[in-house]
Amino acid sequence: MMFAGGGTGGHLFPALAIAEEVKAINAEAEVLFVGTKNKIEARVVPEKGYKFASIWISGFRRRFSLENFLFPLKVIVALMQSMAIIRKFKPAVVVGTGGYVSGPVLYAATLRGIPTLIQEQNSYPGATTRFLARRVNEVHLTFEKSRRFFSRQDNLFVSGNPTRRSLTLVSRADALTYFGFPKDVRRVILVVGGSLGARSVNRAMISCIPVLLEKNFQILWQTGPDDFESVKRSLGEPLPPSVRIFPFIDRMDYAYAAGDLVVCRAGATTIAELTTLGKPALLVPYPFAAADHQTENARSLAENGAAEIVRDDELPKCLAEKIVSLFQDDRLRTMSECSRNLGKPAAARDLAVRVLHLAGVA
Repeated sequence: MMFAGGGTGGHLFPALAIAEEVKAINAEAEVLFVGTKNKIEARVVPEKGYKFASIWISGFRRRFSLENFLFPLKVIVALMQSMAIIRKFKPAVVVGTGGYVSGPVLYAATLRGIPTLIQEQNSYPGATTRFLARRVNEVHLTFEKSRRFFSRQDNLFVSGNPTRRSLTLVSRADALTYFGFPKDVRRVILVVGGSLGARSVNRAMISCIPVLLEKNFQILWQTGPDDFESVKRSLGEPLPPSVRIFPFIDRMDYAYAAGDLVVCRAGATTIAELTTLGKPALLVPYPFAAADHQTENARSLAENGAAEIVRDDELPKCLAEKIVSLFQDDRLRTMSECSRNLGKPAAARDLAVRVLHLAGVA
């Protein structure tokens, strides 16, 4: 079976979660991931032990860019490459989890009559999902309200957003040891702006550090690769002993286990991981997301008591105050319970069963 999805962790990690469950159900299943050479999938997929093939494709930029003139050529080349990969690998089913890379692969699979499944993470479906929804066998949504965006309804399922089983297997004590924190430490803030980082969050955190350290918080911080060096310079050398910064955290299972509060964007995969683990969160929706879907994602938690929302433009003046306030009056425990009540921990397993069914082996 073939998986296509990437560009960001939000599209890649659901695919990895489904593949993990497929292998747990059927150890003999052969899995190939298709992505691009210069994005997160090219590094992470081989590290996870899966085969990887690449195609030449990139997204169409909404603002003017000379790269857009290459877009039609890239689509044609990517479609031809996808056809070649499919002919060679002969998948029984092709699964797309979003991002521009999944479009040519899924389209090529439909041309060859191969069963296809799309897993859509966001409340406002991506362009690839909307374009291919009528052609594929099954479209699996995270949110019930997403149905209104599709004219064809008979192939829609609301299955939730899959998360990796490994996220739930790490103890807090082991996680603190992994990052070099004392085993009895409390008040750990996990800051993560997605796999690529979030510049506005990083800048706000830099200004918050003196206040948070004065109040004995520990900071575990994924800056993203572009901001890592600038954040490091801003904090000075040597780094404060209560701060751990990384351009990218490979072991998010350990990071989540260590964190008492998560400061993060509100991407659909992040939301799914938070609710699976029951992690209280301070959510900062990305203000330029399509149809403002991150704000909708964040509201789904905030309205149920599982998180608080801070607007991106409010960060500099209130982030430290918000963090400190959430550690008062047992609020984190209540938020954690509310978060866990929203989770769908069986989503990956349920989707794996559907994938194997389409492949004719379950």
